[in-house]
Amino acid sequence: MKAASRTIIYISDGTGITAETLGKGLLSQFEGIEFRYVHYPFTDSLEKAAVCLRHIADLNQREGVRPLLIMTMTDPQVSALLRQADALLLDVFEAFIGHLEQELGQRATRVAGRSHGQENHEYARRIAAMNFAMAHDDGISSADLKNADVILVGVSRSGKTPASLYLSLHFGLKAANYPLIPEDFERDCLPASLLPFRDKLFGLTIAPEQLHRIREERRPGSHYASLDNCRFEAAAAESLMRRAGIAQFDMTARSIEEMAVHLLQAIRKRSHTDS
Repeated sequence: MKAASRTIIYISDGTGITAETLGKGLLSQFEGIEFRYVHYPFTDSLEKAAVCLRHIADLNQREGVRPLLIMTMTDPQVSALLRQADALLLDVFEAFIGHLEQELGQRATRVAGRSHGQENHEYARRIAAMNFAMAHDDGISSADLKNADVILVGVSRSGKTPASLYLSLHFGLKAANYPLIPEDFERDCLPASLLPFRDKLFGLTIAPEQLHRIREERRPGSHYASLDNCRFEAAAAESLMRRAGIAQFDMTARSIEEMAVHLLQAIRKRSHTDS
């Protein structure tokens, strides 16, 4: 049986990131439906909104089922025009702004793009964190580790790089990562460059079977990707981290986003404890 499918349209007078973020969170709760996405960012005039209406009408005619329209619109005239669309319309601002105005006793500014780029220091912090993460990816450099907020360790292909980049991009954390390699297991201890920073170390683990599948895509048929080697490295890494007292997080059944939040909570908890 062919899976059900629906078109999701994101419309915004800004970038549309807010609408898309909320929309994806809501739609993730519905399984068995294939969603197609259409984006109309910077729809900041009646003329542009009219073009969107024509496109939506054409799409309705082709697909025979109305789309879902998720929008963030600050201009009430543009919003009113878009409401003429034959679609299930979810207006993110309309759903919340009115309640907030009533509770706070103040009218909202209703200026597009206020949620993005308004705090330059936060933007600069995240860019600096991204640069740090890329300069300290996969053990490239041990310089300046004293300024790291977190150092992730684990075997190759356990998710260290994407977790580091996610922490830096979304939370502004300076994240370094270091691969545990056979030489570390032979010495049965952490690399010397990491020993002064035990309070910043967190370990990522992964089931050998999944590690095998991931490595096979990278180096098919190699000893590096063999299931026996993956079992050895996964077990050796967990044993080494356990003896070193490093908190471990299992990446096997978790998305990067979920893992990043778990790591952030652990980092904050450790920070509060140390202070």
